[in-house]
Amino acid sequence: MRSSILKRNPQVLRLCDASPHRSFATNSSRNPLPPPPLCQSCSRRLFRPEPQFVPQRCWQSSSTISKEAPFETSTPIPQTHYEFFPQTIPQGPPPTGPFHIDPRTLRKEFLQLQAVAHPDRHPSHLKTRAEATSARINEAYKTLQNPLLRAQYLLSLRGIDVAEDETAKIDDPELLMEVLDTREEIEEAEEEGELEGLKKVNDERIAASEKVLDSAFREDDMEGAKGEAVRLRYWVNIKESLDAWEKGKPVVLVH
Repeated sequence: MRSSILKRNPQVLRLCDASPHRSFATNSSRNPLPPPPLCQSCSRRLFRPEPQFVPQRCWQSSSTISKEAPFETSTPIPQTHYEFFPQTIPQGPPPTGPFHIDPRTLRKEFLQLQAVAHPDRHPSHLKTRAEATSARINEAYKTLQNPLLRAQYLLSLRGIDVAEDETAKIDDPELLMEVLDTREEIEEAEEEGELEGLKKVNDERIAASEKVLDSAFREDDMEGAKGEAVRLRYWVNIKESLDAWEKGKPVVLVH
């Protein structure tokens, strides 16, 4: 009877023969898997492939981070936003890595991470951890994809808070005059087309500021990075005012 079943079902035979006669446990003895079920045709254990590993190299050391079970309680959660994106930022944050981050590559890795982290993809006992990890991934992406937030975050890692510090201003009369003149031009514009020149100039200011930040962080010049982050905050605020322009609407610039 058994041989006739196997002849009619060669797939069953191949599946059963592929099963090694050994213990079916994961590489971690702390979380062993239950033995695979027996084949109803031949009484052998069904084959179950070993867990797949996607090793990632940690930028802080030479150790390899295993992604075998990223939501198990034994797996450490990344400590910085940069550790979530080893493919996009393999060198980590400055000064070892660059300040600039390619936005397309970052978004691609972000979507891949969210696909894995989505709570609906995990059993009930891991949903809470998956939800927390998903929220961390969102926060990390939101911060790193924005140059101003990225600069403020990097400074915060060094104990320098310019995001919430209202006293963090630049004592530069020429800069302040330039900011006030730009605000006046925005408020006096009669139609949106008049703002095109201002938008172009301000985009150039932002790009120049990002280059200065890249250099400052690469040289580990935190004082220079702090001052330029405050300067960039002015330009970003102007950009937001330009994008939200309405005729006669007052411009409020946050210093």
